[in-house]
Amino acid sequence: MATTIHSMSTTSTPLIDGKAPLRQSAAAASSQCVTLPPLPPRLPLQQNRVWNATGSCRKLARNVAVMATGEATPEAGPPDAEELIKPIQEAWEKVEDKYAVSSLVVAGVVFLWGSTGLISAIDRLPLIPGVLELVGIGYTGWFVYKNLIYKPDREALVEKIKGTYKDIVGSS
Repeated sequence: MATTIHSMSTTSTPLIDGKAPLRQSAAAASSQCVTLPPLPPRLPLQQNRVWNATGSCRKLARNVAVMATGEATPEAGPPDAEELIKPIQEAWEKVEDKYAVSSLVVAGVVFLWGSTGLISAIDRLPLIPGVLELVGIGYTGWFVYKNLIYKPDREALVEKIKGTYKDIVGSS
């Protein structure tokens, strides 16, 4: 039995790339190697650059238009800190009740932080996000049908928005 197995292992050789290999030892025959074909010869570096440069120039020539003028345009840099802070300081000086405004800003930040936590908690529940999405799609469809499709309904909505704006801001 041992001789049969030995004779079978020496006679059966694996095919590498579809070709029968030359005489190899038993250890080399058991490993399966795949060789890659050789790479084509590389172009000289200078020829490769010329080809890429001409291809880029052709592409740029089609997409770029240049206009020369006698004057250089000043570069627009990022705004200075004073330009950003000055209007805020002027608006803050006009406020009469600074304590109330500060409290409202802090309350707004706390509300935003809490609402993002609540929304992320609701989003992790299994069925709720899908149901809320369907409710939102349904309400949007109802609103469009009720207020935006017909001209008289659109005009009434615009008048209602303008009236609410005047109530909030006041007539100026």
